[in-house]
Amino acid sequence: VVTRADVEESLKDTWQYARDKEQILKDLRFQTEEVGQQLSVKQAERDHLLEYKNVGSKTDANRIESLVKDIKEVEDDFRRASEYYRNALKAMKEEDDALVEMHMKKSKEQAPESAVRYLDKSSCREIEENEWLKEEIKLYQKEVRDLKASVQRLEEENIALVTKLMDIKTQNLRI
Repeated sequence: VVTRADVEESLKDTWQYARDKEQILKDLRFQTEEVGQQLSVKQAERDHLLEYKNVGSKTDANRIESLVKDIKEVEDDFRRASEYYRNALKAMKEEDDALVEMHMKKSKEQAPESAVRYLDKSSCREIEENEWLKEEIKLYQKEVRDLKASVQRLEEENIALVTKLMDIKTQNLRI
């Protein structure tokens, strides 16, 4: 028997856990957005410098190449970071699911024990009497099986004796 308090406590823990995970997701999204903004700033800067380069400025060509490398590095960092966070999120979800499952299983196992602790004396006595009656039923069922077997054996013996008696009477009638 699971009490309402046990269920409410379990639900509160589960909701708190879900809220914590949502906060982590928000933090990860915020970091991802920051990297995306850095990427778009670098791309805008690159586009501006490429336009300047095409207009005719060869003096800034090295700077443009450096910025292109920086953009590539930022893009690679962004890809790696997003992949890392995606894998971390997946691992956290799996771990969280396992923890929730374990917590629910533990709660289910402990619920009857905690429910029994809060029962009044008459209910506890009823439970004990119920267990005792179950044992008594098993004993009586065994006794009934034994009696049925004895009755069947006696019926077979009676049929055999009646058959024998009938055979003897038919022989006496023939004589």
